[in-house]
Amino acid sequence: MSDSAVLSAPVDQIRTLEGATFGPSSWREIGQNDIDVFARLTGDDNPIHVDADVAAKSPYGTRIAHGLLTLSAVVPMLREVFSVTGVSMGLNYGLNRVRFPAAVPAGARVRIHGHVTEVTEVSGGWQAVLSVTYEVEGNEKPACVAEFVLRFYV
Repeated sequence: MSDSAVLSAPVDQIRTLEGATFGPSSWREIGQNDIDVFARLTGDDNPIHVDADVAAKSPYGTRIAHGLLTLSAVVPMLREVFSVTGVSMGLNYGLNRVRFPAAVPAGARVRIHGHVTEVTEVSGGWQAVLSVTYEVEGNEKPACVAEFVLRFYV
């Protein structure tokens, strides 16, 4: 991860992060076992995710990860490249926009990079909007582009 930019600041300096970039994170494989567990957990057993024969006949030629599985894989990758310290609690407040321009084939590796688009004060803390892009190793098109809204309470 030597080419990675880690973005970190104490909460009292969070405004300095606005406009700054972070990443890329290290690569993370999304394996078929992850896909199968996610399908069981969520009840999303679309054959494109879990049935090798059906998926082989699809435009992708193989099973692919759920978009929401790809989206949720952000947590450990984001922890590597972005942090706000000195908070009593941080939470995912929501998403402004999410798109899945390309599929993630089972066994592919993804990583993230992004930038802080906005930092605003909220009651009891701060809100940061992060624009995050998920790369798929070997693919020019991103797997996901999302705007995360995070809250950091003091």
